[in-house]
Amino acid sequence: MMRRQLIVALTLWLATVIPAPATAQQSRTAEATTRADSLYCEQRRLGYWFYCVKPVPVAEPEKEQPAKEVAATQQLDAITEELRELKARAILYPTPENVTAYIRFQRAQLDRASLFSDVWQRAIWQDPELDYTLERPVGALAKKQWQDARAADRDAVMARLSERYGLFYFFAQTCGACEVMSPIVRSVADRWQITVRAISTDGGPSRHFPDYKVESGQRPRMGLEPGITPALVLWDSLAKRPIPIGYGVLSADELQDRIYLLTVKEAGHDY
Repeated sequence: MMRRQLIVALTLWLATVIPAPATAQQSRTAEATTRADSLYCEQRRLGYWFYCVKPVPVAEPEKEQPAKEVAATQQLDAITEELRELKARAILYPTPENVTAYIRFQRAQLDRASLFSDVWQRAIWQDPELDYTLERPVGALAKKQWQDARAADRDAVMARLSERYGLFYFFAQTCGACEVMSPIVRSVADRWQITVRAISTDGGPSRHFPDYKVESGQRPRMGLEPGITPALVLWDSLAKRPIPIGYGVLSADELQDRIYLLTVKEAGHDY
């Protein structure tokens, strides 16, 4: 009984692992396919339109990752560090090799700086918005023309100044600089008919301003530094505000320039 059961189980297992023979229909289909392949691929050579042999897919080459660009600031820092290192090495260990390496590297950077300077200059020549010398010339001929035009504009402003402005002049009898500055203030005021109120900070007189007044708190009200003479303040009668001009000795030309700038030029438009 046991033997019979064993034979049955073995028979079933063999049926599952051994493939069944192909049927007649399957054999005929395979034979027809083979004949068709032979007809189209060997006799008629229609492989241009038909895949007789399945092509092997070509593997696409791996794309190289672009190298990460080094920032220009990092490159410049590296050059600076290299130059410092070569210089230190040449100083500490002054062998011909070390000194030569430093000189060569330094020369290369000087050439780089010269190229930058040359391109900078050419860019300025070709773009008027970048050329500051059009606003403030440096050449002798252009500078003379600019100065003449500026002086004419300044004189036109000074001619109308007394309509709105006056001057406060703080001096001291014991101040040596005031002896130099007082006649300059007097000449500018007389030329443009500007009213000057001379204020003596120590109570002493001035031969250039005999109608002076003794100071009675005007300096702090006008925002002036205490104790510094001579000092000049432009008074705006329309806005009722003081405009400090400066301290110490000023030439007549500089004094008029400061008045011109402080009254008609905004900061950042003339420098």
